[in-house]
Amino acid sequence: MSSSSLGKEFVFLCSAAWLKLACLCRSFCFLLSCYLRFLLLRFNSFCVQVFYYVFLSFLGFWVLKALRPRTDSFRPRDLDLFFTSVSATTVSSMSTVEMEVFSNSQLVVMTVLMFVGGEVFISLAGLHLRKSKLRWRVNTEEKVASINSDLCPSNPTNDIVDHIELGVVAKIDCLNSQVEPQSYRRQDESLDLDYLKCCSVRFLCYVVLAYLLVIHVLGVATVSLYMTLVSTARDVLKKKGLNMVTFSVFTIVSTFASCGFVPTNENMMVFSKNSGLLLILIPQVLLGNTLFPSSLRFALWLMGRFGEKDQIRYLLSRTSEVGYKHLLPSLYSSLLVVMVLGFIGVQFIMFCWMQWHSESLNGLCTYEKIVGVLFQCVNTRHTGETIVDLSTVAPAILVLFVVMMYLPPYTSFLPVKGSEGLQGNGERRKPKWGYKLLLENLKFSQLSYLAIFIIMVCITERDKMKEDPLNFNVLNIVVEVISAYGNVGFSMGYSCERQLRPVEGCEDKWYGFSGKWSNQGKIILIVVMIFGRLKKFNLKGGRAWILL
Repeated sequence: MSSSSLGKEFVFLCSAAWLKLACLCRSFCFLLSCYLRFLLLRFNSFCVQVFYYVFLSFLGFWVLKALRPRTDSFRPRDLDLFFTSVSATTVSSMSTVEMEVFSNSQLVVMTVLMFVGGEVFISLAGLHLRKSKLRWRVNTEEKVASINSDLCPSNPTNDIVDHIELGVVAKIDCLNSQVEPQSYRRQDESLDLDYLKCCSVRFLCYVVLAYLLVIHVLGVATVSLYMTLVSTARDVLKKKGLNMVTFSVFTIVSTFASCGFVPTNENMMVFSKNSGLLLILIPQVLLGNTLFPSSLRFALWLMGRFGEKDQIRYLLSRTSEVGYKHLLPSLYSSLLVVMVLGFIGVQFIMFCWMQWHSESLNGLCTYEKIVGVLFQCVNTRHTGETIVDLSTVAPAILVLFVVMMYLPPYTSFLPVKGSEGLQGNGERRKPKWGYKLLLENLKFSQLSYLAIFIIMVCITERDKMKEDPLNFNVLNIVVEVISAYGNVGFSMGYSCERQLRPVEGCEDKWYGFSGKWSNQGKIILIVVMIFGRLKKFNLKGGRAWILL
């Protein structure tokens, strides 16, 4: 046998083996994707999100640890790196190390964590899973309908009954069948409505994705343009050695995701005189958080005005059936705008009244003060970017900020009447039995959990509360815990000047108050951040506990 034939046979065997291996890999990936989809569709959404945040936090920690910080003189401890990863993943912006310690590559990693941990992105993933469920349901019903159609006579009449509901035409055949025609009519109507719901949810996925991308692209472009044109802002980045593109992307992602991290140590205090930058970020705060439902509904209404679609009409008229909690009824969306602006107005008036001539706003002109106060009040729910040192703010305003941080983003005190109830009012819940009922009854209210966490922190930090009572006081701890629970990021900080017994070598640092806590206190705050990110699953907790 010649060497050429042996070579051809060898190449043929290798190519065949390679094709088999590639086919095996494709089959394995397909089976793995089917298995993961099955798990996601079967498991409770609470368990899925707990796993998601914990997995992302550990993954972010490992990547941050593998990358080198900006300087070799200081390397954050593992607990502080994990704390930072959890804070970015849960969009809490609680910090135990200075932000300028992180290198450009570490900032990129934090940007990814904030993006995939943001509420809009998480809701988009959930919407995609709901679309998969609806598609599976429609396919199943189509198979059942095709089997039932075999029971019809071979020559049915050509009469077609057009049943119109929400612009959907359901063609009902098999009128002369010996089986009752009404049963087929109900099946076809249900199938058409399920198909419309599936198409509507798929269309909503595209709308939310476009909403997410367009706002980010516009925000990054606007911030980059501002940094290029305004020399004072550009000089800050040059002085701190920050890349302009990294800063723009990081800040926009953080602001839209309601995180509050900024690559500078001083957060936005260093840009307090750059009113244009603050005005650019204010819409990002609102569109990514408190006004997201209203903006989404307005976008759908606007698209419906230019192009009538059955999916848009279905989404706007049957919000409870869509199952997307960020798509609220018309009246509730309008009232939400009123309440958001009302909360901002109350804070703005009170802050200006009590802090206009205070140390926190020194050096700013009237216009800069107005824009700065507005920016500060918008960020209390729930972004956490700040232009003032909160330790210099009046206690009355701090209490007001604590209340704002505690309130969920879609809080409304005005009643909703008629059929436009809250999300899920039209759905009947199955009665719970056994361990589920027991767990439901044992749930505490959110205030109860906050009280427990505050008590635990006071226990772990009891020695420092005795030795350093001006820094480690109950109000500072309450602000820190509720800020972590609300995923805000406000902190009172730590000042060496407030020490009753000055410690030699004490140096003020630009990180949160929790940076001075013990390891046990930091671990408790990590739990609080994750718990706060999942608080939507416990908004109705504590109903079994009756106070008489």
